[in-house]
Amino acid sequence: MFMLFSAACFRSSGVRLLRAYGNAMTSDISDKPALHEAVGKISWLLGKWKGEGCGVYPTISPFMYGEEIVFNHVGQPMLSYNSRTWHAENGKPMHHETGWLRIKPGTSTLAFIIAQNTGVTEIEEGEVEGHKIRLLSHTVGRMSFGAEPKVLKIERIYTLKDANTLELECFMETTNTEHQKHLHITYEKVSE
Repeated sequence: MFMLFSAACFRSSGVRLLRAYGNAMTSDISDKPALHEAVGKISWLLGKWKGEGCGVYPTISPFMYGEEIVFNHVGQPMLSYNSRTWHAENGKPMHHETGWLRIKPGTSTLAFIIAQNTGVTEIEEGEVEGHKIRLLSHTVGRMSFGAEPKVLKIERIYTLKDANTLELECFMETTNTEHQKHLHITYEKVSE
C-alpha cells in the first residue's frame, strides 16, 4: 500500500517539484537562488579558496598541508561550506569537512555547523565584525569508535586580509592538551 501511495504522490507532484526547484542541489550557476539579504555581512566568504598552511600540536609532528574551501549560498540565511585537505608533500587526502554557516537575521551572530570525515561534529557560535569572524564551539560530538584523544573545543578565526586573501587560525583543546593553536593557513580566492 505504501509503495502505491508513494508512486501516486510522485506521479502527481514530482514533475511540479522538479520544475519548481530545478537542480537546487547542483552547483549549476544558472540555478542559483538570489543571495539572502541576511548573509550580506558574510558574503565576502563566497567563492572557492585554495591555500597552503601548517599544522602544529604537542602530540604530533608539525606538518604542511594544502586546502580548498568553498562557501556557497542557497537563498537562505546561511552559506554552505565544504573543505578538503591534502598532504603538501605527497598529495594524499587528509581531512574533509562539510557544513553550514548560518547568520541570525538582523544580527552579527553566527553558527557554524560542521561534520568531519574523522567522525567529529561541531557547533560553533560567534560573531562577524567587519571582515573578521570569531567562532568557538559549544558542542563537539564524536562517533563511539573515534580515535583518542577526544576533541573538547575548537575555535576558528577567519580574517579577510584583502579581496582575494583569506586567513584562518584554528585552535583546539583535547582530553590530553589545553586550548592552543593547531592550524594556520592563508587562502587565495580561485573563483567567485
